[in-house]
Amino acid sequence: MATQAMADEGPSFSVGTVLGRAFGTLGSNPIATFGIAFLFGAVPQALYSYFIGSSLAVADRGSMVAVVAVSVASFIIFMLLSMLVQGALVRATLAHAKGEKASFGACVGTGLSMAVPLIGLTLLMVLGLVAGFALLLVPGIMLFIMWSVAAPALVAEESGVFAAFGRSRYLTKGARWRIFGLELLLLILFWLVSGVLGIVMITGGMMPTVSNGAVQFSPTYLALSAVTNTIAIAFWSVAHASLYTSLRNWKDGPQSQDLADIFA
Repeated sequence: MATQAMADEGPSFSVGTVLGRAFGTLGSNPIATFGIAFLFGAVPQALYSYFIGSSLAVADRGSMVAVVAVSVASFIIFMLLSMLVQGALVRATLAHAKGEKASFGACVGTGLSMAVPLIGLTLLMVLGLVAGFALLLVPGIMLFIMWSVAAPALVAEESGVFAAFGRSRYLTKGARWRIFGLELLLLILFWLVSGVLGIVMITGGMMPTVSNGAVQFSPTYLALSAVTNTIAIAFWSVAHASLYTSLRNWKDGPQSQDLADIFA
């Protein structure tokens, strides 16, 4: 199949192949990719911003403790759902690379099983990146590039949190300048989309407003934000899963192990 041929990177991998596989994954399986990003990513994010963000903005001292407690609990749930999305979209990308299609349920199942390990990996990664950026900008960027496929490696290989960091370091070695270019391209694309969306919302008078001490969101603002976040979440997760697949094929050769065996 074409997708299988795409997976065979040869002696090196290309950014074009990574992006092509990402777009192919989204286009061939929109229900699983965009559906999961919307239900478990964009919607919880919108609800969190609407209820928790507005509550914190107008809370008085008497109710602040309760609001903060609810906010922390909501953030934990939001974190779990975010990791579910990441794990699920890795499954969808791996299936596409093999010329297959993972169902919505299979992707969600993978996301559920890997959510907690992904949270542990993410927390350690954030701590490492904060330390790196606190020292100087360059160490932080180097760590970000070195660990850029740790999450997909954890999901795909079920290797454990610390082993996933080592696996990502191995896979990215020799390709980090190209990965840096890819990450920079992704950031520029997101900045452009966010900028255009911001201009549209400002000129259209759709930005949140404060009335009688309460933050109010227009339905159009919530709808546009949900759509934009869905696209951003899906593309970012799938692009990094595609990067992992390309690096793995480049270093280890095309994988023949069946998905059912990987996620058994």
